[in-house]
Amino acid sequence: MKATLATDTSNGSSSNPSLNHLLAGLPQAEHARVYPHLEPVRIALGDVLQESDRPMRYVYFPTDCIVSLLNVMEDGSAAEIAIVGNEGVVGVSLFMGGETSPTRAVVQSAGTAYRLKGEFLKDEFFRTGFMQRSLLRYTQALLTQMAQTAVCNRHHTLDQQLCRWLLLSLDRLLTDELVMTQELIANMLGVRREGVTEAAGKLQKAGLISYHRGHIHILDRKGLESRSCECYQVVKREYDRLVG
Repeated sequence: MKATLATDTSNGSSSNPSLNHLLAGLPQAEHARVYPHLEPVRIALGDVLQESDRPMRYVYFPTDCIVSLLNVMEDGSAAEIAIVGNEGVVGVSLFMGGETSPTRAVVQSAGTAYRLKGEFLKDEFFRTGFMQRSLLRYTQALLTQMAQTAVCNRHHTLDQQLCRWLLLSLDRLLTDELVMTQELIANMLGVRREGVTEAAGKLQKAGLISYHRGHIHILDRKGLESRSCECYQVVKREYDRLVG
């Protein structure tokens, strides 16, 4: 599936490119060069923005959507290694020189993003200005998230992983509600759906979330943070330090 060009986003709160933190931080000269080339796109749940081992034509700057970066195995199974939202960009392989990546980028929460042609971004990147420094710092933060996800999946309980995942997703949205089925969460975490159902039930019983028909409403963020492992804070501190 492909993202759809948004010909009219003037009535939505997501229509402002500056809701993306990387774009918001551009100084005036780079803002003037980059913003006219941004195209708003509406992306739906399940849309694939980047396929593994295929060249990308665009990079995507989310504003109110979330994109999962997945590693896909030969048998078709997959697990999430990182998520990207309004703090970042999908398509780091383009400006890092790799052109392709073994990672698939799939939309896990629908919304709006702004896309930029890959060749234009590379030209801007190699001007060695603010955008280059900003993208490199973001890439370091993304690598931290990937590494911490691997550690978390190996050493922490599913309950802790779910809390970390919910908090990271919440940080990248404009609301305190996620539209997400338990089956999709299980696919993201690489676990069985029954495990997610049990873990989500514990959080709901504790009054931390409300879950009904794919809608997860966060009721007690502090409570989620207290139940999460240290992995959430490690990732958040690094993003705050490098990007925030």
